Amino acid sequence: MSTAPRKRLGQILIDKHLLLPEQLDIALSRQKESGKRIGQVLVDMSYASAGDIIMAFSEQSGVPHVWLRRGLVDSRVIDLIEPEMAASHGIIPMFKVYGVLTLGMADSSDMDTIDRIEKLTGFNVQPVQCRREDIEAAIEDYYGKSEQELAIQEESTESASSHGHREELRMLPEGTEGAHVINMVNRVLLDAVKEGASDIHIELDSVVSRVRFRIDGILQEVLTANPSGHPAIVSRVKVMSRMDIAERRLPQDGRILIKVEGKEIDIRVSTLPTVLGEKVVMRLLDKSRMKLDINLIGLSETNLAIYKSLLHRPHGIVLVTGPTGSGKTTTLYCGLSYISTVERNIVTIEDPVEYQLPMINQVQINEKQGLTFAHTLRSVLRQDPDVVMVGEIRDRETAEVAIQTALTGHLVLSTLHTNDSAGTVARLVDMGIDPFLLTSSINGVIALRLVRTICTHCRTVYSPDASFLKRIHWPEPETVFYHGRGCRHCFNSGLRGRTGVFECLLMNGTVRQVVVRDASTHAIRRAAQEAGMRSMKDEAFDLVARGLTTLEEIMGVVFLDDEESAPALAEAR
Repeated sequence: MSTAPRKRLGQILIDKHLLLPEQLDIALSRQKESGKRIGQVLVDMSYASAGDIIMAFSEQSGVPHVWLRRGLVDSRVIDLIEPEMAASHGIIPMFKVYGVLTLGMADSSDMDTIDRIEKLTGFNVQPVQCRREDIEAAIEDYYGKSEQELAIQEESTESASSHGHREELRMLPEGTEGAHVINMVNRVLLDAVKEGASDIHIELDSVVSRVRFRIDGILQEVLTANPSGHPAIVSRVKVMSRMDIAERRLPQDGRILIKVEGKEIDIRVSTLPTVLGEKVVMRLLDKSRMKLDINLIGLSETNLAIYKSLLHRPHGIVLVTGPTGSGKTTTLYCGLSYISTVERNIVTIEDPVEYQLPMINQVQINEKQGLTFAHTLRSVLRQDPDVVMVGEIRDRETAEVAIQTALTGHLVLSTLHTNDSAGTVARLVDMGIDPFLLTSSINGVIALRLVRTICTHCRTVYSPDASFLKRIHWPEPETVFYHGRGCRHCFNSGLRGRTGVFECLLMNGTVRQVVVRDASTHAIRRAAQEAGMRSMKDEAFDLVARGLTTLEEIMGVVFLDDEESAPALAEAR
């Protein structure tokens, strides 16, 4: 029985619409002159990406390909191969399961290297195809760690304040009691800080214990482990955050302060009992990454001028709205830093206080002890404040006290959960606030979303479908569009980092009249746009035109309530 002939690499790329036949012909001619492999020639000529070549080679050879990223390499197997051999052969040991060593290789067809590693380690080798640059980066990352870099310093809030005690934790030698779990948790914390993760999720399902990082608002799986070790991992986190390790039936909250590479990281820890076991979520607050510069949060020139003008008013309310995690608190912090001077008494009421700000008096809410937003706000008014920030308006009582504060000569900043700026008024009316009071107290509303920006390491030009642009009413026919191809720096998503998309509504005379007459979201939005408000859609389109983000990324932000663009939204997703 004859087997089908193996497809050539170029034909696979053509079949997948990643290469044109005429490009292949040119590349083959160049290959004869240079003597290089056809895949390398295609990459050198920018006819295909390294990722395209790896996928095609994987299909051709039957060897699986892997996007090598942090978390896929088990530090315990690194020492099986010397760094010089790894670098010279383009390989990296990834992990070992039941006597089989998975080996990342730049050239998975190199049988001599596979045989040599099997003899050297005594394990069977399962090769996987990886990009050479990813392997080189992993070699530098894992073999180049200094002892100082691997150190994580842990500090309990309670012990640090009471006794000044600081315990330094290092990667423990294998064979030391508890070393595997301690090293794994330390490695997870170190990697999360390095990758700029905002949250760490450690959870159990019926097959594995899984670790995921939330990076730029998206969860990324970075590590899976044997489910039998999950309780030990949870217990280690509980010990670090001073929780009760014996309590597994009730949720718990804790806190860890660590110092990694000179950066202080405040970690808020939460555990939740599930049917399979406890889930741990750790929120990382990296003070060194918190740049409270109002000019750098993504406001356009027009919206920046509006926000600054609102902050300079002596009294009234400025509201920042958006969903959870959209950057509302950061936007307010930037505003407070902008107006903070020795001459002003600024007080904040927050739950929780995420970052401590200089020259600003910050109060932590404690509802269990009766320290609510409304109760605390009344007390703050006896402290002779000039500016008051209320972390969130959650109910009618807080809204009424905030309005009274604004009407008695104070500037009030706060947040509210609404979909857009116009919907803020309707939300407050639903709470039971008289529209007349809103027009008298609110100066402006800033709505925002966060969108991911294109990775600078793999940014490239592309051409979206013309009919798609027509359906979304794209205004500029000559625009040059960009996206990311995907690389190790962006978890192969093509996107890395985030910026804000803002919509600033000023409560001017025209809008006030509409609010009193008809407080519906549609009527307020129409009046604001007629008065010159730029919509979030316009701002998002500007980001795409400037090459900062992609059409696909902004679709879920600006078209959620746009009936005309609903088909395009479904297509983009």
